[in-house]
Amino acid sequence: MVNVVAEPGAPAGKGLRAGSLGLISSVVIAVSSTAPAYAMAATLGLIVAVVGVHSPGTLIVSFLPMLCIAYAFRELNKADPDCGTTFTWTTRAFGPWAGWMGGWGIIAADVIVMASLSQIAGRYALLLVGADGLAAQAFWVTACGVVFIGLLTWICYRGIEVSARLQQALLAIELVALAVFAVVAFVKAGTGHALPGAAHPSAGWLNPWTGSFGSAANSFLLAVFIYWGWDCALSVNEETKDKTRTPGRAAVMSTVVLVAVFAVVSTAALAFAGPAFLAQHSTDVLGAMSSAVLGSTAGKLLILCVLTSAAASTQTTIMPTARAVLAMAAHQALPAGSRRCTGASARPRRPRWRWARSPPSATSR
Repeated sequence: MVNVVAEPGAPAGKGLRAGSLGLISSVVIAVSSTAPAYAMAATLGLIVAVVGVHSPGTLIVSFLPMLCIAYAFRELNKADPDCGTTFTWTTRAFGPWAGWMGGWGIIAADVIVMASLSQIAGRYALLLVGADGLAAQAFWVTACGVVFIGLLTWICYRGIEVSARLQQALLAIELVALAVFAVVAFVKAGTGHALPGAAHPSAGWLNPWTGSFGSAANSFLLAVFIYWGWDCALSVNEETKDKTRTPGRAAVMSTVVLVAVFAVVSTAALAFAGPAFLAQHSTDVLGAMSSAVLGSTAGKLLILCVLTSAAASTQTTIMPTARAVLAMAAHQALPAGSRRCTGASARPRRPRWRWARSPPSATSR
C-alpha cells in the first residue's frame, strides 16, 4: 500500500533569485537572526537568577536539542527545499490545515518579535548618541523603531545580496564587540580588577544540574529564547547555492557558533561580575557591565553591539516572514487578494491542495 501525504499544489515559481547565497552568507544570516548580543543582554541575568554559576553548563546542554532540531531541519530541507519551511513541511506530513496553522503561527510570532526587536534597536540608537532622556520615552523609542523597520524592509526589498552584505557587516561588529568584552573581562578578573562578588571560574560551571528539576526546567525554557532564530537560514533556501544541502549545513554550523559565543560570554560575565550582580541587573547585563569592563567611552561599544544585534535580527525576522507569506500565496493557501499582493496567481478563492506521492526514500536521495 502506498503511503499518502498532503502537500500544497506545486507553484510555477516564486520569483526568488536562485543561487545568490553561499554557505558563509547563510551561516551569517542564521547567527544574526538569533541576535546573540541582545539575547545575552536580555536573558543571561534571568538564567543566572535561576541556576547561578551553572549558567554556562545550562547554555551548553540546551544546545544539544537545538543541534538535533537543526539536523532534522537539514533533512527536511534536503527532501523539500521550499522557502515555506514549516508551512510546507507540516502540510506534507500532517495535512493542509496543520500546515496552514503552522504557517500563520510563524507569521504571527515573527511580527510580534519584530516589534520587540525594533523597539530595542530604537532605544539603543538613542543611547548611542547620548539621548538618554529620549530613550526613556515610549514615543521616541517607538518612532525610532518604526524607522528601523521601514529602512530594513527597504533593504530586504532591494534584494537578498544587499541584505546578506548588511548582515555580514552587522554581525562582524557584534562578534568583535563581544570578543573584546570577553577578553577584557577575563583579564580584569584574572588581575584582581573584577567587581565585588566576582566568581572564580570552575569546571563545575559546566554542570547544569543544581539539584532541582524545577530550576533545570526553568533555565532550559529561558535558553530556548536565546537560541531562537537560526532557522532563518532555511527560509532563504531557494536563494542559496545547492539549495538541498547548503541551508541545512548552515543551520547546523550556526548552532555550533552560537553555543561557543554563549559559553564564552556567560563565563566571562560570571568571572567579572559574579552571579549576584548579573541577577540584579537581569534586564540588561551587558549594559550594566559596559562601563566597568571597558570604561565610559569604550563602553559605548557594547551599546553599539546590542544595537547592531537587534537591527540585524529585525531584518532577519522580516526575511522569513515575507517568504512564509510568499510560499503560502504561491501554494494558494491565502485569500485571493493577498495572493495578488505577492504576485502569485489569484485564480482560486480557496486553497487547492493535491495529494502527492510518498516522500522520497533514503535510496532515492
